[in-house]
Amino acid sequence: MTFLSRLGVLAAAFLFTFGPSMAGQAVATPQDYQLGLQDAVTPVMERIHSFHSILLVIITVITLFVLVLMLWVMFRFSEKRNPNPSKTTHNVTLELAWTVIPVLILIGIAFPSFRLLYFADQVQSADITVKAIGRQWYWSYEYPDHGNFTFDSYIVADEDLEPGQPRLLTADNALVLPVDTNIRILVTASDVLHNFAMPQFGIKLDAVPGRNNETWAYVPAEYAGQTFYGQCSELCGTGHAYMPIMVHMVSKAEFAAWTEKAREEYARNDEPAGEPAGQPEETQETVKVAAASAAVTTSE
Repeated sequence: MTFLSRLGVLAAAFLFTFGPSMAGQAVATPQDYQLGLQDAVTPVMERIHSFHSILLVIITVITLFVLVLMLWVMFRFSEKRNPNPSKTTHNVTLELAWTVIPVLILIGIAFPSFRLLYFADQVQSADITVKAIGRQWYWSYEYPDHGNFTFDSYIVADEDLEPGQPRLLTADNALVLPVDTNIRILVTASDVLHNFAMPQFGIKLDAVPGRNNETWAYVPAEYAGQTFYGQCSELCGTGHAYMPIMVHMVSKAEFAAWTEKAREEYARNDEPAGEPAGQPEETQETVKVAAASAAVTTSE
């Protein structure tokens, strides 16, 4: 049995063993021995899957062509079969071909790539807006359309994990979102560069201090009750590996009930600028008087 035939038998045995078990498992989490990209949940990720499949065909054809060409050259122009090599240094037709053909291939790839980038970036009639803020080393989430409340999301330590919760991906507070809804997602940071990455949503967006980057997601109603996992994908310091993103999808009715409860549970984020949150009026007035005195002293 040749090496290639043995390899084929091993591949068939692997798919026969693990394929059925993987097909029946939940799509919300990556599985051991999983092949390819994670299952697509949003329209953006579905288009990424399609684009990936097209590119896979193109690069496979190119790789096979180069392999066959190299084997033919090694065989045809070996020293044994070609003892007197040609002295030709230029071939206009060949040089034009190996320049023009790759350019045409890249142009053909560019058009669907640009369409995909525009589709992922263009938010169409968003129903709600949420904001993700990267911090060292956790995430903060804001809901400006539902009372402007905010909360922080930290990683759950290994010793506190419950059965079924994935290590390094479980957070104490999930980002709760409704299904069957166009969701605008704003991403920024408060200190250094972070990256909001949710693979099954097709989202991987830099969180830049002082700037709001924007993307969107739409999750069909069939995924209500599912929890999806991502991570920070920008090297942001020693705690980079401990910034999980956990998104819990719920029905619209459940989301409305959750926001009512969250407005009471979490601190609001609508304090007027210049007035520290949580300070009594007397303390705020003292701060204002001190600032005015400092300004007069400086002017003198």
